[in-house]
Amino acid sequence: MFDAVVLGTVVTDEAVTPDGYVAITGEKIAEIGTGTPPPARSVFDRSGCLIFPGLVDGHVHTGSALGWKGIEGTTMTAAAGGVTTCVDMPYDVPEATTDVSILKRKIAVVNETAHVDVALYGTIRKHDGVAAISDLAEGGVCSFKLSTYEYDAVRFPRIDHPTMIAAFEEIARTGVPVSIHNEDQELVESLSADARAAGQTHALMHSRTRPALAETLADNEIFEIGLYTGAHVHIAHSSVARGFTIAETFRSYGARASGEACIQYLCMTEDDLVRLGGLGKCNPPFRTAAEVERMWASLQDGLVTYVSTDHAPWPIERKTKADIFACSAGLVGLQSFGPLMYSLLVERGLSPTLMAKYCADRPARHHGLAGKGRIAEGYDADLMVIEPGDFVFDQAAIVDREELRWSPYHGRRMRGRVASTLLRGQLIWNDGKTLSAPGTGRFIPRERRQ
Repeated sequence: MFDAVVLGTVVTDEAVTPDGYVAITGEKIAEIGTGTPPPARSVFDRSGCLIFPGLVDGHVHTGSALGWKGIEGTTMTAAAGGVTTCVDMPYDVPEATTDVSILKRKIAVVNETAHVDVALYGTIRKHDGVAAISDLAEGGVCSFKLSTYEYDAVRFPRIDHPTMIAAFEEIARTGVPVSIHNEDQELVESLSADARAAGQTHALMHSRTRPALAETLADNEIFEIGLYTGAHVHIAHSSVARGFTIAETFRSYGARASGEACIQYLCMTEDDLVRLGGLGKCNPPFRTAAEVERMWASLQDGLVTYVSTDHAPWPIERKTKADIFACSAGLVGLQSFGPLMYSLLVERGLSPTLMAKYCADRPARHHGLAGKGRIAEGYDADLMVIEPGDFVFDQAAIVDREELRWSPYHGRRMRGRVASTLLRGQLIWNDGKTLSAPGTGRFIPRERRQ
């Protein structure tokens, strides 16, 4: 007798199984099968729907605008988007996660307020921060994050080459990967200054002042340092396909090099930036329609490690200024993640197994999250149920603070909706309603291997 059985079409990274079931005991998946389901204390019949592993978003910013109080709302909207594990970046207001004492305090807030499970990045201070790396790794961070571009000298600094080399050497000893915000500071600042001086502050200038060259210069720089130090270096967001080609080239030299694609780079173009203005501003920016096609080719060729959202929920007033350079950079994307990725696959005639692979299994493996990202016996009973159909994404339905209820995907046709989300066997989102409470989610440390 199982505790629960979920019925529907089961989607894993390898197969789509109609008339399937997932049986749950406690917080774990106990059995997967087809046909007549086994006896259970409760039966959750979602026949006609697709049952995916709960999504693992490997790139989320809960605290860039609100600090740690943003964890509650961000994780609540994550559940509505089918995301059961968020991997949260370290660049919070007012202090980044630069030492183990800050990490412990953030973990406590996660355990008190989160609606889904959360893994955490660590980072370093601009100066004299390398010594904290070992303790952060022991404290359970799943990855480190450094930047070649400076947004704030304290919260989000640029790390110079000598410090980056020393940090990579220490990070390599921990076995934890390091993600890099990959933009060349000098090029972007020069182009931006020229644009402002010429009075060119319209939306398209965001793309023009952050060209692909700014990314690829940084990509080569970080992978060279990775090859030199032995660190696993990861592009935090590549908006161009050749970022993944560069990583592949360095892998052929023996480097541990990888990169992720954010979902916006699989569907949004410069035309969308012009249409949306500041609501479409993110770094790196949207590229051309031709680049979107190249990004999909990289995904299908297996060059992309995983797909994330880079969710960064800025208040609407910081996104709607006439001067594109005055708008904050970042998109709201968690609640749209499940329906949008499913829709993109349907529209391209691709298998839904790609979502299970690139939005659940791959990010969980990259970040060392044991028991996450798969529909398999012994794994956490984290599930996303997609109901196929014709829907329209409505930003008013976002379950977060009022000033964060905006979306670059508002009004987009979706080929499915997130009907239900289960976290460790518990129904936390169902038919448009949040069923979880703050503290339902937990901090998930990186699995440590000898």
